Amino acid sequence: MTQVRFLTDENQLTGFEISGHSGFALEGSDIVCSAVSSAALMAANTVTEIIKDKARVRESDGYLYFEVEAPSDSSISLLEGLKLHLTQISEQYPQNIKIIYGGKQNA
Repeated sequence: MTQVRFLTDENQLTGFEISGHSGFALEGSDIVCSAVSSAALMAANTVTEIIKDKARVRESDGYLYFEVEAPSDSSISLLEGLKLHLTQISEQYPQNIKIIYGGKQNA
């Protein structure tokens, strides 16, 4: 199962941590894992490359930690959109994705 934790600081969304594999299908054929990965990478790349906010990033196989250091309004809106998107996917595939709201971790 994929776990998605949305990170907050004083009730403001600052990032996310994604771990695990969804287990929906075999690696390379897993549409759920692909949807989550694609959305997360699009959000991270947009924040750092387009909006130009700085972020702490850690990644490895089946793991992505992304936290914006000083989120602008644009980054917060984008992260809220990601939260909405992944929450809707989790409603369609509740056995494959678990969403955890809130929580702050140190990178």
